[in-house]
Amino acid sequence: MPHVVLASASPARLTTLRSAGVEPTVVVSGVDEEATLAAARERFGGLEPADAVLVLAQAKAEDVARRLEDEEAVADMLGAQVSDAVVIGCDSMLELPSDEGEGGSQVLGKPADADEAVARWKAMRGRSGVLHTGHWLVDVRDADAGGTGATLGATSSTTVHFADVDDEEITAYVATGEPLHVAGAFTIDGLGGPYVERIEGDHHGVVGLSLPLLRELLAEIDIPFHTLRD
Repeated sequence: MPHVVLASASPARLTTLRSAGVEPTVVVSGVDEEATLAAARERFGGLEPADAVLVLAQAKAEDVARRLEDEEAVADMLGAQVSDAVVIGCDSMLELPSDEGEGGSQVLGKPADADEAVARWKAMRGRSGVLHTGHWLVDVRDADAGGTGATLGATSSTTVHFADVDDEEITAYVATGEPLHVAGAFTIDGLGGPYVERIEGDHHGVVGLSLPLLRELLAEIDIPFHTLRD
């Protein structure tokens, strides 16, 4: 049975996989996100948000895949499963259109502090944005376990409509600390749920890991999703 290695410290992504019957091993990448994006922009020019999250997801998955080969401690943690492992890396950003008449858009990751989270929510309330989540899969299985050596990915993009919350609601939500730890300063599956009116697209992509998209990526390397379940 293939074993998933999740290259992310996100509790929401871990919970999403577990809820689908998959028990991954978490190995957090050591990727410098700003440096990775800077290098990508130098190489490719400007990056659209959907491309930026894919670049980061790829960097994280491939970083962990290399560590599975090179670091004895990580390999020991996985034990025999390292020969039958696939690595999934993810990254999310919220694309929020600029104020009417300005054109362009803002791309929002995690806020730096509470003040920034409050300012973001004041800009987001009553408006809509697109939550992009990049997914990257690296097949590190041995050849005799069906390994292909493939490295592939795609982006899930979901439109999120935010409620027109008042200042008191924003202050109370930010005071919980939750918005400081998530892209776009909101969750849909936690304390931020009441402040999201509706979405257009995949709910799981907003949480941070699109199960339908992961299923499609796995199918490309001949792994049926149900074979991941314990």
